[in-house]
Amino acid sequence: MTNPSAWDSVLQLLQEQQLGVLATNRHGHAYASLVAFAVTGDARGLYFATTRATRKYHNLAEDQQVALLVDNRSNQELVFYEAAAVSAYGQAEEVSSEAREEALVLYLAKHPQLKTFASSPSTALFRITVESYHLVQRFQNVTEFRMGG
Repeated sequence: MTNPSAWDSVLQLLQEQQLGVLATNRHGHAYASLVAFAVTGDARGLYFATTRATRKYHNLAEDQQVALLVDNRSNQELVFYEAAAVSAYGQAEEVSSEAREEALVLYLAKHPQLKTFASSPSTALFRITVESYHLVQRFQNVTEFRMGG
């Protein structure tokens, strides 16, 4: 990694934050939605759940390219130079039935309150295979991390 402290900031945001904003696309129309997410140990994957009746589910059926924005905002006044956001870019695909149980364990370790929702047959569990992360700190410092093979 070119900047270890920046990478530590990426990992901290992904581990500490509960929610992110997922951006999907369908027929040239962007759509953003709030999702609870979990990160894999190597940070190459992110999981989120959605019911199959949602717009994001239908968008992903047509275009798997996504972005997930995670930041450290709160409703309290935050000094601007402390603000940080990471965007994960990659491809989202529904987790296969064979891999679902293992993925669900990771997801529910972070979000135990979502057990009923995530375990429902009407809920799809998705994995984003991350191609890159962009970390923005202090509104102008941008660091890119490529997650090559």
